[in-house]
Amino acid sequence: MALSAPARLRVDDPSGVAPARRAVEQLADDLGFDEQRKGEAAIVVTELATNLVRHAGGGEIILRVNRTRGATIDAIACDRGPGISNLARARDDGYSTGGGPGNGLGAIGRMSTMDLQSGPGGAVVLARLGGEVPPLDGLALAMAGESASGDAWGSVTDGEFTTILLADGLGHGDAAAAAANTAVRELSPGLDATAALTRIHGALLPTRGAAGAVARWNRRTGALQYAGIGNIAATIVIEGETRSLVSMPGILGHGVQRPRAFDYGFPPGALLVMHSDGLRSGWDLNAYPGLPRRDPLVTAAVLIRDFERGRDDVSVVVARG
Repeated sequence: MALSAPARLRVDDPSGVAPARRAVEQLADDLGFDEQRKGEAAIVVTELATNLVRHAGGGEIILRVNRTRGATIDAIACDRGPGISNLARARDDGYSTGGGPGNGLGAIGRMSTMDLQSGPGGAVVLARLGGEVPPLDGLALAMAGESASGDAWGSVTDGEFTTILLADGLGHGDAAAAAANTAVRELSPGLDATAALTRIHGALLPTRGAAGAVARWNRRTGALQYAGIGNIAATIVIEGETRSLVSMPGILGHGVQRPRAFDYGFPPGALLVMHSDGLRSGWDLNAYPGLPRRDPLVTAAVLIRDFERGRDDVSVVVARG
């Protein structure tokens, strides 16, 4: 299993539970987990997968390496089932609506940092097997049939500034992934949004090119500078109201006008959502009560579950002001 590419595993019946467990065990081996951590990872993913079958009629497990601090594993279970009717009780050991021992969410919560979103359209359960909940996170997933995602994202911090990049390599597959990953490697601290895109444009000249957007966020003042080229969409959500950020036409590494930056307010409690065109537009966080307060990775996973086009790589990055 490639450590840099999230794995997506369908779990539609009991036969899908064991492959999910083996996948996380292999990933834990690759990362050098000791036997205790490996065993906990296996239990968490087994419980997530079992719950998908027992309560939701199936769903998907996403396994991702998180390298923010060291190397840990994030496991996400996504389904379109009836949701969890009583979240408070469901976290307690011994409570079950599916005929099992009722240890699923309780065990997951003890062995990981867990967060979830549930409603009539299904549930997303995140288990972070190490590490803290960051103020920004995202998912970049390959389209079906590809082993590498042509979307990539990254961030750097310098002083009171955090700079976020999302890149979508032209097309899909290995060549698109090479372009997107080149863009992320060129992300450097200390550059404003325009300078960062100009630098990335030069680095992408030998590649097939990419769409890309940079958001430079002053965490102290709440000011956000944004510059985008191509089909990256970005939205700031403030108390349920949305504001779309402006990107310019072109392809980084090929035909592109000089990047232009725009200034926005990004106050505490607001969300910044950036995504590639592998995600359909038209999403509305107001349709998911409580979602803006969830772990950013839960928000990204919910949007991918409900708005993924399915014929392209897809990526969503979420930052909380």
